[in-house]
Amino acid sequence: MSLVVDSVTLGEFDTNCFVVRATPEDTDVTLIDPGAEPDLLWAELQRLRVRPVGILLTHTDADHVGAVADMAERSGAGVWCPSAEASVLRDPQVSLRPLARTSGLRPYDPEHLVSGGDRIDVAGITFDVLDVPGHSAGHIAFYAGGCLFSGDLLFAGSIGHARHAGGDWETLLTSVRLVMEAFPPETVVYPGHGPATTLGDERANVPAA
Repeated sequence: MSLVVDSVTLGEFDTNCFVVRATPEDTDVTLIDPGAEPDLLWAELQRLRVRPVGILLTHTDADHVGAVADMAERSGAGVWCPSAEASVLRDPQVSLRPLARTSGLRPYDPEHLVSGGDRIDVAGITFDVLDVPGHSAGHIAFYAGGCLFSGDLLFAGSIGHARHAGGDWETLLTSVRLVMEAFPPETVVYPGHGPATTLGDERANVPAA
């Protein structure tokens, strides 16, 4: 399956929200990491003439979940959240991670909890869930149709950091190596920030790989 992936850059951290559909003709889409600016994001969905039927989260830093409550309420889409980080989404103010304490971040109780090894079907697409902790304790990634939605694990030319509470550098490196070994080099990586890349390019450019 060759997915159709549109990217909307949101918020002060230029976080990528991905709008994913199985074919160009589909109007049902999956949103991955709607991080901020729900009005802007909703307008883009209207322009694309699509409607979210599911919202997937790679982790619960505020710049990745800031628009979750608004988008879920507007669309009626269910939310799939990393099971190890659901408590942060439910009550952002108790999180030790600085970005989760952003003023005005609305809590949300996710309908679905997922972790590595799960397989979920949303908008006609089957996503495999991978545990990739390191940037945060419960970070996950989603793989479908030759595409890896990596959150803050892997970027074009770099990897994530482990500076906040729940992060661990050696665990992050292990997670990077895991995805490098699990998928072929032509796998397209859609990161939480910045442009798309491929695992092949990152095998050549990322020292940790």
